[in-house]
Amino acid sequence: MKKVRTTCAYCGVGCGILATDMDGKVHIEGDPAHPANHGKLCSKGLALGETLSPESRLTEPVIDGQVTNWTTATNTVARRLTATIAEHGPESVAFYVSGQLLTEDYYVANKLMKGFIGSANIDTNSRLCMASTVAGHKRAFGADVVPGDYGDLEEAELVVLVGSNLAWCHPVLFQRLRAAREACGTRIVVIDPRRTDSCDIADLHIPVMPGGDVLLFGGLLAHLHDAGKAPVDYTRQHVRGYEAAIAAAQADADAFADAVAARGIGEEVEEFFNLFARTEKVVTVFSQGVNQAHDGTDRVNAIINCHLATGRIGRAGMGPFSVTGQPNAMGGREVGGLANMLAAHMGFSAAERALVADFWQAPNLAHQEGLRAVDMFDAVHDGRIKAIWIMATNPAVSMPNAAKVREALANCPLVIVSDCVQDTDTQTFAHIRLPALGWGEKDGTVTNSDRTISRQRAFLPPFATARPDWRIISDVAAAMGWADAFNYHSPAEIFAEHASLSAYGNHGTRAFDIGAHARLNAHDYENLLPGKWPRTEAGESTARLFGDGGFFTSDGKARMLALRHRPRPLQPSHAHSLTLNTGRYRDQWHTMTRTGLSPTLMGHRAEPLLDISPVDAAHYGVPDGGFVRVETQHGAYLTRARLTRDQQPGEVFLPMHWSDTHAGAAVIGCLVPPEIDPVSAQPAFKSVPATITPVTMAWRALLFSRRDLPLRPGGYWSKAKLTHGTLMRMAGQRQDQLTELVGALRGDGEFLHMQDAYNLRHAHIRNGRLEHVLFAGSLTGVSIPWITSLLGQDAVSAEDRQTILAGHPPGPSRDPGPIVCACMQVGRFDIEAAILAQDFTDIDAVSACTGAGTGCGSCLPELKAILQQRGQHHAA
Repeated sequence: MKKVRTTCAYCGVGCGILATDMDGKVHIEGDPAHPANHGKLCSKGLALGETLSPESRLTEPVIDGQVTNWTTATNTVARRLTATIAEHGPESVAFYVSGQLLTEDYYVANKLMKGFIGSANIDTNSRLCMASTVAGHKRAFGADVVPGDYGDLEEAELVVLVGSNLAWCHPVLFQRLRAAREACGTRIVVIDPRRTDSCDIADLHIPVMPGGDVLLFGGLLAHLHDAGKAPVDYTRQHVRGYEAAIAAAQADADAFADAVAARGIGEEVEEFFNLFARTEKVVTVFSQGVNQAHDGTDRVNAIINCHLATGRIGRAGMGPFSVTGQPNAMGGREVGGLANMLAAHMGFSAAERALVADFWQAPNLAHQEGLRAVDMFDAVHDGRIKAIWIMATNPAVSMPNAAKVREALANCPLVIVSDCVQDTDTQTFAHIRLPALGWGEKDGTVTNSDRTISRQRAFLPPFATARPDWRIISDVAAAMGWADAFNYHSPAEIFAEHASLSAYGNHGTRAFDIGAHARLNAHDYENLLPGKWPRTEAGESTARLFGDGGFFTSDGKARMLALRHRPRPLQPSHAHSLTLNTGRYRDQWHTMTRTGLSPTLMGHRAEPLLDISPVDAAHYGVPDGGFVRVETQHGAYLTRARLTRDQQPGEVFLPMHWSDTHAGAAVIGCLVPPEIDPVSAQPAFKSVPATITPVTMAWRALLFSRRDLPLRPGGYWSKAKLTHGTLMRMAGQRQDQLTELVGALRGDGEFLHMQDAYNLRHAHIRNGRLEHVLFAGSLTGVSIPWITSLLGQDAVSAEDRQTILAGHPPGPSRDPGPIVCACMQVGRFDIEAAILAQDFTDIDAVSACTGAGTGCGSCLPELKAILQQRGQHHAA
């Protein structure tokens, strides 16, 4: 039982993992030797073993609905792509790829599209999360470079979190920051329209208005200038554009003052400005709340401006720090996976094109930038793109204006999908489905948010006939006539070629250079340790960049940008009077094709909820837990409401994860307009004008089933994986829907049925085993853990049979309640009972007693909130 060192499949922290295959059951633990996490993992990482089930996998290639072999599939893809290019030209073909690909997969896809097909119509789902940062870095530094290192979180005296719920989206970094605060007294400021769990360790929370980041950091820049905190020697030597940036910030002074007054945050802003001004070691961490905006690139540069003006960049404990959302978003940027990049951080200038064409010996190198994500799917919709190959992503859910994207895919002559998952919303539209290896089977590299390149190693055999993405792409390229250029036998060969290209004609002119790996052999590749770029042939890797200037601009100086606040064009109207923000849940990931397989991860938030303030809920007549329809000009979303004072009046929040696979009418992309940042082309997933309408349901139900039933009832439904089977939460506006549901559940076997004016209970037992049980009406007292355990039994006992329809076991029992701690599976009711019984006032005592918070620690903010609520109740 060998422990294999690999890297986590989730966020851009890039945590090291030790994986052990124990006779088919995979044990996961953190790698104490990895510099990103030092052995720590979050709830998602710890539960990776639960996501390796074969039940969801695509096993064989499928062409036009018919299962086939790889030779036929490869030749068919090559023939259809070649025919499309011959008839309509290379611009009629597009690849849409993903930060879930390994760097080697990304490299081969980019090389095929830009070097040999001859179009730059390859873009990545990283466009949806990090493109504004890429553009901001290039405007400021002359290159897409994150200057800092995770160690800066421990070195800093002040850490500012902007548009980043670090506690939920990057939990391991949050725990490092929490530890630094406890050990060193690090001050923490959270800038976010809503109060998130990240505020648990914050000294100050500034609930800035949605879209107010340019105003806020412009105001900070003006304050730093007026307070004499901008060192003149530094800006003269290393920066251009200082005076223009200050003038633009000062020109927005009235708008900034009005925004602060309207929000009532004057004291908080003043405290933040003074704290930033007097603190030398400042790190500003930012993520999707900054990037996913109509002015996302300007927001990035507004943050960078403040660090450049003060020289707080590239030294220990200071600098702007973008944290990425995917495990290999950075690797995709390195190889050129974005449509506006060529390869290895090179663009489309004549000199760069000549260099890449010579290196690749490319006969038909793309000569200009390609279509970026939103424009790409618009081109599919209007027929300019006739063939699209989608790899390891689910744009039918994740893209803005998802209804139009689905129309585009439905009418596209050729849709090819490479994925490890059989059933996704996007697979529905595929003419050709290609089974790819999944995490645990793939072999290659990824690059995390602080430029650390790590190995992902296989510790499982390939599933069924699945193949690595790089091989699928290479085989198609060979079948199209380019066998010599794609004659790869291992990811090690591809990585070495990628490294060689990074150094080719570089001579220090490009930031990305890993030439030291250009001669890596298979043995060295297998044993490659985590390390940062740049790593040139002549030197070691560098933890921090730009400490002494040396920016990648024509004159070596950074650029400060003159930025003015631009209100979002789509302002809420009377019909759409609320502002909708979207984001992640703590234990979920993207569109749940992986986390949806884990019972552990479905316990915390098993269904999508609309976060709404009690003020707005009262105004619209929405009760806590009641049903509500959220509408924008592009679509609707049916969900339940969660009343919370963490949400500002006038603003609501929805999670991004649910799709048609896991819920009815809960695709977040259907609500989001296709509005993009003009510089980065990143869609604006934040601050969407919306309205809500309460929905009265005639019935509610819980359906437990041993098997995943193919039910799609009318009205509301959501599905969650259990340890044994699935649980569907359902509701409908018509009583006959419930009658139809009971009819659909009938089959061979024995049925237990009870119905009165208020409740309906229905169970199906076959060959002594409980197949399913439906509870409709009052759901109070139904024990989810107990019913789940019955689904896992080979035979239901006579005693249990008598109480199945009651929903709880005979005799006294405890329901642990909604899961708070996913790692230790500790529920809210058990936590509250322990606090009450022991009269706990200290969170450490609660953790020691219940185990909650002793795993990854990401539940500690919620645990603390429960303790505070119990204390307030006791005081009252």
